[in-house]
Amino acid sequence: MSAVRIDGKAFAAKVRAQVAEHVTRLKQDHGITPGLAVVLVGEDPASQVYVRSKGKQTVEVGMNSYEHKLEADTSESDLLALIDRLNNDPAVHGILVQLPLPGHLDEDLVINAIDPAKDVDGFHISNVGLLGTGQKSMVPCTPLGCLMMLRDHHGSLSGMDAVVIGRSNIVGKPMAQLLLGDSCTVTIAHSRTKDLPGAVRRADIVVAAVGRPQMVPGDWIKPGATVIDVGINRIDKPEGGTRLVGDVDFDSCAAVAGAITPVPGGVGPMTIACLLANTLTATCRANGVAEPEGLTA
Repeated sequence: MSAVRIDGKAFAAKVRAQVAEHVTRLKQDHGITPGLAVVLVGEDPASQVYVRSKGKQTVEVGMNSYEHKLEADTSESDLLALIDRLNNDPAVHGILVQLPLPGHLDEDLVINAIDPAKDVDGFHISNVGLLGTGQKSMVPCTPLGCLMMLRDHHGSLSGMDAVVIGRSNIVGKPMAQLLLGDSCTVTIAHSRTKDLPGAVRRADIVVAAVGRPQMVPGDWIKPGATVIDVGINRIDKPEGGTRLVGDVDFDSCAAVAGAITPVPGGVGPMTIACLLANTLTATCRANGVAEPEGLTA
C-alpha cells in the first residue's frame, strides 16, 4: 500500500483563495475590511519570521494588517494596555499575541486579556470552554486546519476511531474536542499511556502532536489509516546540515497508511490559512454577517 499524500500547501492555498473571495464580498456588500493585529514582544528569530509571513498573507487576501512590535523588556501593564486598545478598536477584528512571550510576562494573563470574540488563536479560556461544551467558539488554528483536511479527505468522520498523541492546550486537547464534535470515538494518548503502540494500531485516524522526531513508526499504524503529522522537528543529516521531520516516520508510515501529511508541506501551511479564516469568521460575527461555509468547525 502506498498512502495518498495530503498536500497541505495546496489545501492552504485553496483556503486563502476562499478567504480572499469572502473578503472582497464583505468590502463590496458591506463596506467592511477585516483587520488582524499581531503583537510581537522581543526579537525571537522564529517568531519574527512567522509574524512577517502572517502580515504578508493577511495583506494578500485583502485584509488590513496591524503589526505591533514591542521591546523584550516591555512591562506587563504596557502590553495589557495595548491589548485593551486593540479590544476597543473597531477596525481590529482579530488579535494575536505571538508566543512564546519573554519570561517576565504571564502568558495566561495576557491571552485572557484579549476579547474572546477577537481571540483568533482560540486560546482564551472562554473559547476553550465553549469548544469543550460544543458551543460556537474561536477554534485554535492548527487543530482547525487538521480537521479541514480530514473532512476534505473523508467527507464524514462519524463513527471513526481517532487517536490524538499529545495533550497540549494548543493542539492535543482542542483536536480531540473537534473530533468528538464530528462524532469520532476519541482517545488522547500521551507519554504515560500504557501500550501506546496498541492504542495507535486501533485508530482509523492518527493525529501526532508530541514534538518528538519520528516517534511513530509504520508498525504502529493500522493499514489504511489516515495519519496527520503536526510535528515540526529539525534533525541532523548524516552528510551534514539539518532537515525537517515530523513526529511520525514518514516512509514507514506511508507504506501502511491510506493517507498521510508530509513534513514540511502538510499541516504547517494550514495554520496561517486558518488564522486568516478565523479573522474572517470573527469579522462576520462582529457585524452580523453570515459566516463563510467550510472555513469553521
